[in-house]
Amino acid sequence: MSGHSKWSTIKRAKGAADAKRGLTFTKVGNAITIAAKLGNSGDPESSPRLRMALEEARSVNMPKENVQRAIDRGLGKLPGQNIEEVTYEGFGPSKVAFLVEGLTDNKLRTLAEMKNLFERSGGALGGNGSTAYMFAKIGEVKVAGKGGDTQEEILEIIDGGAEDVEEYTEDGKLKYLVYTDTTGLLSISDYLKQKGYTIESAKTIMKPTIIIEITDKEKAEQLLSFAEKLESHDDIQKVYSNFDIPENLLN
Repeated sequence: MSGHSKWSTIKRAKGAADAKRGLTFTKVGNAITIAAKLGNSGDPESSPRLRMALEEARSVNMPKENVQRAIDRGLGKLPGQNIEEVTYEGFGPSKVAFLVEGLTDNKLRTLAEMKNLFERSGGALGGNGSTAYMFAKIGEVKVAGKGGDTQEEILEIIDGGAEDVEEYTEDGKLKYLVYTDTTGLLSISDYLKQKGYTIESAKTIMKPTIIIEITDKEKAEQLLSFAEKLESHDDIQKVYSNFDIPENLLN
């Protein structure tokens, strides 16, 4: 069992609505477009990445016509800007490591904007490899509990091949974050569905392996503000960081 208060955990503590503030239709649409483009297919059964992007679209109630338009754009059936993947590494307030993934139609513009955001926070954008070594790529499945005995449910989830399970409460309901090797992401998702769990998301993430504990409230607020600015940027899809903030500083 893992017990941490990283940025992903803190977002849940701040509330589900706030956690999704950066998850716009535009961002999800871009994720679908790049998945269709890289997989050269609009069939989620032949493209695990597209399947995960479509799951995300369903989680935010994205209209079907928007989804189809994003797929068609990725397959070159519609005119439009060329979407590219980008990754940024750097250090934010208190020299905390950040790893940021995005999709953009203008790499130079997004790079300049990221550089500006990092520098205004008191940090700096780094080069390739400057922070990536502090994170490990794994699969993460978010599921709602079935309402039974918690320990029994955790054991059942582990039986499906989970490497780690983290429980938390959202909107008064018990939920689980299920961690697995990236190659087992879809198989454990299917297993959990068969066992009656509701899958809310299934994706690859970069989980921090080196943690920096923040004990000063002002520094904690600076970090949270900076992370939220990154997430609210239209071109940014995912923000990972390696800070740990005690719950008493979040109140």
